[in-house]
Amino acid sequence: MQVTETLAEGLKREYQVVLPVAELDQRATERLTAIKDRVRLDGFRPGKVPIPHLKRVYGKAVMGEVIEQAMTEVNSKIVSDGGFKLAVEPRVKLASDDQDAVRAVIEGRADLAYTVAMELLPKIELADFRKLMLERPVAPVTDEQVDEAVKRIADANRPFNDKDGKAENGDRLVLNFKGTIDGVAFEGGTAEGVPLVIGQGQFIPGFEEQLVGMAKDETRTIKVTFPKNYMAENLAGKDAEFEVTVTGLSAPGEVKLDDEFAKSLGLESFEKLKSMVRERIQQEHNAASRAKVKRVLLDALDEAHRFEAPPSLIDQEFNGIWTSVTQEMETSGRSFADEDTTEEKAREEYRTIADRRVRLGLVLAEVGEKNSITVSDDELNRALIERARQFRGQEQQAYEHMRKDPNTLAALRAPIFEEKVVDFLLELATVNDKEVSREALFAAEDDHDHAHDHDHGHHHHHDHDHDHDHDHDHDHDHHHHDDSETKSGKKTAKKSKKA
Repeated sequence: MQVTETLAEGLKREYQVVLPVAELDQRATERLTAIKDRVRLDGFRPGKVPIPHLKRVYGKAVMGEVIEQAMTEVNSKIVSDGGFKLAVEPRVKLASDDQDAVRAVIEGRADLAYTVAMELLPKIELADFRKLMLERPVAPVTDEQVDEAVKRIADANRPFNDKDGKAENGDRLVLNFKGTIDGVAFEGGTAEGVPLVIGQGQFIPGFEEQLVGMAKDETRTIKVTFPKNYMAENLAGKDAEFEVTVTGLSAPGEVKLDDEFAKSLGLESFEKLKSMVRERIQQEHNAASRAKVKRVLLDALDEAHRFEAPPSLIDQEFNGIWTSVTQEMETSGRSFADEDTTEEKAREEYRTIADRRVRLGLVLAEVGEKNSITVSDDELNRALIERARQFRGQEQQAYEHMRKDPNTLAALRAPIFEEKVVDFLLELATVNDKEVSREALFAAEDDHDHAHDHDHGHHHHHDHDHDHDHDHDHDHDHHHHDDSETKSGKKTAKKSKKA
């Protein structure tokens, strides 16, 4: 066997390998000898088939297996001897694509010659995390916030009483309707007995406003236009008419905020209700604070670890981001000009994001590996159960299916691993709390200064694939905070309200 290094440039390595025909023939003979006792051929007793005859019958098939195994062993030895960690699987190319030359190798008449290209993971010098100084925004829960939240709960549980007269904003209607586009009914556009509270924005824009002034048993034709980014592409941007009949009309009644109201919700007292609301808001604040300090931590990690990331991993990450960007723009009907940029500039921007994602993923993986941070079977199983619960009525089948799917398990393991590494780093760093308003706590980051696009979609070599943006929506009080680094980049995500 002869191995010659032909390229050593940055993270790239290439080797020319030659496996002599004599060595391949010896391996094939050993393989045939090992299986001859199990071979059954007419005219021969078990175990008595001559090796030359076995070669004539099974030689090509066995040589194919021998070649594959030999290449795997040689490539593994190159990695082991070099002390390498690979970013991607080695790429092998035969020295000759000529079919006659390939046939000669398989038939045991020629040496096997090939080149193998490898892309390495960089050696990462981790920073001293005890020197990190991080600021964590925190917001107190005020009595006013609790009162507002309780009021929203009361509004959501307000009784409705039948009324005569005309429908007003806040009234609840029961509707029958039939929708048409150019006079033709469309799927999902017809329904009966649908409850709707005017003003809650349950239907497409312009629909509810036209219900104001209707009376019970009245029929009215309502004209609307589906939004351009409507999820049903066959309806997006289309003008439609709905023939609507009001079959029920009721007005909201009063709700007295007292122990009886709390008991109607299954709680023992009104103070208990307020206490639970305060606790829920505090949990949202804590999650938002955690998300903000995590962003600050990722910034610090990015600044402290500037190294060349494997180009193949960057390409993979960029391709995923770019697919998401272009699909989102196509769905929303927007162009790069609408985003005040060009495709060339956007590509450059997203490639920078991809580079950052890869480097951060490698740093977190290295921290986890160096400090023996792992995801336990119990942690993974809890995540698996939680995911299975999303398939209502099929929880058990979903659980069994996902439990056997390595990709699903890797995707579930990744965010757990990442959060454990983040917890570890926050424990080492000096974290100072800074009190801010709720509005500031939930304010979106500037799209240029905080492109913390740490998606989890690479690094299969570290036994904890990172592959799932985790979007943490803190939806209490209609505030949304996204802890993920935007799936589709900065400008598009900001303007489309999707991340």
